[in-house]
Amino acid sequence: MDNKNETVYSVDMIIEKIMQDDKQHDLSKIISAYEVAAKAHQNQRRSSGEPYISHPLAVAFILLEFGLDTDTICAALLHDVVEDTDITLDEIKKMFGQDVATLVDGVTKLDRVPLNTKEEQQAGNVHKMLQLTIQEPRVMIIKLCDRLHNIRTLQFQPAHKQRDKALETMNIYAPIAHRLGMRLLKDEIEDLSFKYLDPFAYTEIENMLTKSSGDRDEFIRRIKDRILERFVLSGFDGKPPHIEGRVKSTYGIYKKAYLLGKSIDEIYDKYAVRIIVDSVNECYNALGIIHDMFSPIPNRFKDYIATPKPNMYQSLHTTVIGDGNPFEVQIRTWEMHHVAEDGIAAHWKYKEGIQGKDRLEKRLAWIRQILEAQKDAPDVEEIVRAIKNDVAPEEVYALTPKGKTVPLPAGANVIDFAYAIHTEIGNKMNGAKVDGKLVSFNHEITTGEVVEILTSKDPNHGPNRAWLDLCKTNEARSKIRSWLKKERREENLATGKSELEKEFKRNSINVPESELSVFLADDMKRHNCTTVDDFYAAVGYGGVILSRIIQRLKDRYIKIYSNETAEIKPVLFRKSKTGIILGEQSNILCKYSQCCNPLPGDDIIGFITRGHGISVHKTDCENYKNALKASNQLHRWVEVSWAEDLSSSSEQNYFKVTLDIIANESISLLADITTALAEMHIYITEIHNQTLKNGNYNVTVTISAAGVTQLNNIINRLRKIPCVISVDRVIKS
Repeated sequence: MDNKNETVYSVDMIIEKIMQDDKQHDLSKIISAYEVAAKAHQNQRRSSGEPYISHPLAVAFILLEFGLDTDTICAALLHDVVEDTDITLDEIKKMFGQDVATLVDGVTKLDRVPLNTKEEQQAGNVHKMLQLTIQEPRVMIIKLCDRLHNIRTLQFQPAHKQRDKALETMNIYAPIAHRLGMRLLKDEIEDLSFKYLDPFAYTEIENMLTKSSGDRDEFIRRIKDRILERFVLSGFDGKPPHIEGRVKSTYGIYKKAYLLGKSIDEIYDKYAVRIIVDSVNECYNALGIIHDMFSPIPNRFKDYIATPKPNMYQSLHTTVIGDGNPFEVQIRTWEMHHVAEDGIAAHWKYKEGIQGKDRLEKRLAWIRQILEAQKDAPDVEEIVRAIKNDVAPEEVYALTPKGKTVPLPAGANVIDFAYAIHTEIGNKMNGAKVDGKLVSFNHEITTGEVVEILTSKDPNHGPNRAWLDLCKTNEARSKIRSWLKKERREENLATGKSELEKEFKRNSINVPESELSVFLADDMKRHNCTTVDDFYAAVGYGGVILSRIIQRLKDRYIKIYSNETAEIKPVLFRKSKTGIILGEQSNILCKYSQCCNPLPGDDIIGFITRGHGISVHKTDCENYKNALKASNQLHRWVEVSWAEDLSSSSEQNYFKVTLDIIANESISLLADITTALAEMHIYITEIHNQTLKNGNYNVTVTISAAGVTQLNNIINRLRKIPCVISVDRVIKS
């Protein structure tokens, strides 16, 4: 699909496209929908200055390229009228029928889903998106095409909106497009989002591809000609296959080259040749010819025909060496090709063998699993992780002792394998063998390994709560939580109460037990808990993640109890250009000590220096404590406080702070950390990493933070990264 950033769509383009297509459309109905939309939007314009109707026309045109039906095209033309004009849903129903009205209503609801909002609101919104997709998949197809056109014209938006929209697209819409099998659309919105998220890397890769375009095109042409000639000479069923070549998407190259630490030369599949034949038998015959022509690279063959991907993608993949260059060969039938390129849209585009209801249900099964797992308490990070979980760039294929192939995302371990076989196998697991040898539960599975799950005969045996941190797949995590919730209430209750008390103590929260149910009321309702004990139990089995709600609880505590206890002090209360108040004096000369790096919100003390004003320290600074013990120059220590508004100080808006991160081994650790900080718009000043003797990774990162509240949010966000063990603020001694 071409990038059409400069294209202004018209109704004539829609008509011409319909006349050229083989598919039958009700042209008069589509023109009527256009006329209604054009009149409704006649006084509206886009950010580019173009008439607003050009946007619905663009969405309709893209849907025509995907082969969608008449009602979907009409809904695309009308998808903004209910939201942005005086036309009602009942009027659309009367003019165009129930199906069009249902689609417009669905897209309108999706348009009201503000994805870049507070975390708990976002969870419900993404949950709603998936529910609407289950009810009517064409709603999500319209929304994806709507997002495609918006991202194509993102250059007309302010810089901050460009980044927010690009990040939202990359995190939510691209994975959904992948899971719906819409590769063409997914690749384009990823590339365009990448352009705004990392313009330097995007430009670098684009320049590299441009410089090598002549050699690249010649290489692909030469390889295609050789393959076609060989197939003709071999008398391949008397009918030559269709052969085409491509270069991996810009973002696809970035993911492998930058995030996996590979050089461009190490990306074997940046060039690909696709061979399309008429039958499955011809696919395997073609594979034999390719392996006879070129030298296959070991361990680079994948049979997605025998074992389709979760989004129903099917092809044979093999990587070979030709003319001294590695390239990938994909071999598939025409039906597989339609499904691979158009995904769920193929259900409406092609009639022969693709339109079956069962196949559509299979494609949507993953959404049902996510909704089931999240029915108690929608959690946006868990939902997004579930959407993206099996969309890893690589997958592994393990075998049961009986030879059954089990596909899993890269990084999955034997716990994930057990639950992929059957829920009861996972619940009863007490050990595992890989290729006949006992392994630990966190053993990462690689392709070709034979995995045998050992089970207990004890009827009371069940999964360990620690497995929640070990497993990688949402399926396993959901099943473990379900068992713990059902079978271990008393244990969950005690564990949850202990963990909550520990977090409260760590954050100086002291709520009387008699007032706890009122204090926790909002979060209890959010997680479907009737009593405090239910809340304790939810914490115990992992249904409530304390690190994700503690800041909200802390803010609520300060709001409710700050006037009733002397322990909680107002942090900021007066203005100062330097950010510090000394008695009645503001705008005093001061500096922030390097020994403890105080942040707005920390309890602080000042030290009168000779010629440099006040040196500001934290009250728990070792230098201050030592001075108190030694009674050393106590007269030079003075009480200071933070100003009410630091924004007037050009020098003190942000403060450098260093974080110490301990994590399990993960190839994407640095990428996960930098991505998390980028999403929060946090500047990184310095970052270092090293491997510890126990095999864990230690990352120290220096960032700019506005104060303790923001720092706590940053720390909580980093703690959510799956491989991260701990995150602590570094205080120099």
